[in-house]
Amino acid sequence: EGCRQARAWQAAGVAPMTMAINISPVELRAKNFVRGVCEILAETGLASRYLELEITETFLMQDSQSTGLVLQELKDLGIRLALDDFGTGYSSLSYLKRFPIDTLKIDHSFVRNLTTDADDASIVSAVVNMGRSLDMRVVAEGVETHEQYTFLKKQHCPEAQGNYFGEPVIPEAVTELLTQTMSV
Repeated sequence: EGCRQARAWQAAGVAPMTMAINISPVELRAKNFVRGVCEILAETGLASRYLELEITETFLMQDSQSTGLVLQELKDLGIRLALDDFGTGYSSLSYLKRFPIDTLKIDHSFVRNLTTDADDASIVSAVVNMGRSLDMRVVAEGVETHEQYTFLKKQHCPEAQGNYFGEPVIPEAVTELLTQTMSV
C-alpha cells in the first residue's frame, strides 16, 4: 500500500519522495521476501530508490548472517535501509559497520526528555554526530515541542519527525498539503 501511495503521489505531480515502511522480523525472514518486494515495486511502478525499509536493531542481533544477506540483496536493488528506534536495543556499533544501513532513526524515548535530561541530550548529540561521521542520514523521532526542535537544530540533526510538525493524516490530506507546497 505504501508503494502504491508513493506512486500515486508521483502520478499526481508531487515530486518523488522516499516512502518509509516498517518491516517486522517475521516479514524480513519470510522465504521470498526480497522477491515479494521486487514484485510490489514492479506492480506499482515505484522506483526502488524511493523505498526505504525500516528495521529494528534488535532484529539485527538475531541470525545476523542471513539477515545480512537479505539486507544486502535489498541494498543491491537500490532500496534504502533504516535502523528504526536506534538506541533501544543492544546498540552494537559493529552492526552499523557490518550492515548496509543508510539511516539511523533516533528513538523517541531519547528525544522526549532531551531538554530536561542531560543524559538524553548527550545520547541524541552523540548519535547525530556518529551518523554524520558514518555518512548516514539521521532522523529524530517523536519531536513534540519547539524546544526539542530547537535543540535538534542546534545539534545539526538533519531531519526530524513527530507531532510538532503535524498530526497524522489520511493520504488525501497529504496529497493536498504536498500539492499546495508545490504551488507556493
